[in-house]
Amino acid sequence: MLTIFDKRTPSRNGLTRRRFLTAGSLGVAGLTLADLLRAETAAGAGSSCKAIINVHLDGGPPQMDMIDLKPRAPVEVRGEFSPIQTSIPDFQLCEHLPKLASIADRFVWIRSLVNSAGRHDAFQCMSGFDFKNLQSMGGRPAMGSVVSKLRGSPDDAAPPFVDLMQGRALVRNSARPGFLGPAYKPFRPDISHLFERPLEPGMVKELAALGDEHRVKLTLDAGLSMSRLDDRTRLLAAHDSLRRDVDASGMMDAMDRFTQQAVAILTSGRFAEALDLDREDPRVLERYTPAADDPRQRFETADAPTAARKFLLARRLVEAGVRVVTLSISDFDTHSENFPRLRQALPIVDHGLHALIVDLEERGMLDDVTIVAWGEFGRTPRIDPASKGGRHHWPRVGPAFLAGGGLRTGQVIGATDRLAGEVTARPVSYQDVMATLYRNLGIDASATTIVDPTGRPQYLLDQGTPLHEAL
Repeated sequence: MLTIFDKRTPSRNGLTRRRFLTAGSLGVAGLTLADLLRAETAAGAGSSCKAIINVHLDGGPPQMDMIDLKPRAPVEVRGEFSPIQTSIPDFQLCEHLPKLASIADRFVWIRSLVNSAGRHDAFQCMSGFDFKNLQSMGGRPAMGSVVSKLRGSPDDAAPPFVDLMQGRALVRNSARPGFLGPAYKPFRPDISHLFERPLEPGMVKELAALGDEHRVKLTLDAGLSMSRLDDRTRLLAAHDSLRRDVDASGMMDAMDRFTQQAVAILTSGRFAEALDLDREDPRVLERYTPAADDPRQRFETADAPTAARKFLLARRLVEAGVRVVTLSISDFDTHSENFPRLRQALPIVDHGLHALIVDLEERGMLDDVTIVAWGEFGRTPRIDPASKGGRHHWPRVGPAFLAGGGLRTGQVIGATDRLAGEVTARPVSYQDVMATLYRNLGIDASATTIVDPTGRPQYLLDQGTPLHEAL
C-alpha cells in the first residue's frame, strides 16, 4: 500500500481532516495529494529557480551575545563572551561564531529588528504578521504557502514548500497556510530519526493535541513494486472511463493528469533521495559535521552538534526543486543558564551556516538562494541572577542576518544603545525582511494579492519594504 499522510488538522468548521493517497483506491477517503496539486495550480502556473532557506533560531536569540556585543557595558549586561574581529572592518561577532566571522562579508547583519509580536513560535518569521492578523478567517499564510499558491506547478518535481522545523516551531504549527487552507500546507517529512530534539513536557502535550499524523510520508511501501503501482493506476483510469466519456468539461482528464503527477512525485525518488543524507558525498557530509560534544553536558532541549546537517538537508531540497525550506536550531530560550546554553547552540549555527554558504558558493547557487536566520524576539539586556544567569524575552529589538540571493552583503544595518536594548538607528521590521525575501523570488509583495475566503484580495504584506541597502 502506498500512503501519504499529513497531520490531522481542524478545518474552519471544526471538522477533522485526514488526507491520504492509497494506490488501488486513490483518493477514496479524503483529500489526496492529487487534490493538493490541483488546488496549488488553481492560481496559475509559474516557475523560478530562486529559493529561500529560512532558519529559525528557536526560542529567541540574544542580540548582545551574538552580533551586537557591548564589551564596554556593565558586566551584568555584557556577559561572559568576548567579541572577535570579522572580515568586515570594525564589526565584531561573538567568540563562538568564528567561522561566520571569517565570512562576515557574505552577510547582511541586522542589529535593529523591531515590531516583534512577542509570541513564542516562529509564525512571524514565516509570514511577517502577528498571528492575530485576519485570525477570524484562518490567519495569514506563511511565505512558503504563498509561494506554493503563486508559483506551484503540476510540473514541479518536488513540493514548493518543505518544513523541517522542530521544537516549539513544529508544535505550534508555525509554518501554516492560514486562510489559504490545507491545500497549501507545507510538506513535513519526519526528520526525528536524523535529528533528535526532545520536547519540554508542556510541548509534548501540545503536539499530542494536534493529532497523530503531524508528518507527511513520501515513501513507497516496500511491498508495492513499481509495476504493481502502474497496474493499479491504469485500473483506476479504466474505472473512471464511463465518467470521462460523459464529462464534456474535460475535468476527468485533468484529474487523471493530477493523479499521475501525484504518483510521479511519490515514485520518482527525487524528493525522497534529497532527504537521504546517506546519498551525499561523504566529504561534503563531513564538511557539515562539527566535532561531537559531551552529551552528558547537553541541555535537554538543545540540538546535538549533528543538527548542523540540517543546513545540508536544506541545500539538497533546494537542488531537488523546493522553493522554500524552513529549519530550526534549538535551544535559544535561555531563561536560565544563558551562557552554557549558547556554548552549545552557537557553534551549531556557526558551523552549519558557514558550510552552507561556502557549499552554495562553490556550486554556483548562492545568488539564487537567499538565507535568513532570526528568531521570534531578542533577549533582555540585563542578566537575571535569580534565574542562574538567564536572559528573558525582549521584543523591542532582536538580531537577523541574511546571505545569498544576490544581495549587497558585507554590511551592517541598524544600531542599538549601549545596552543593546533599544534601537537608535535604522529600525527594520519583520515585514521589511519578508519583503526582501519575496523580492528575491521575483515577487513584489506590495503589489501582489491573494484572495481570502470572503473573496477580498489581500496584499502579501501590508507595511514592509525591501531593504534598499541590500539591493
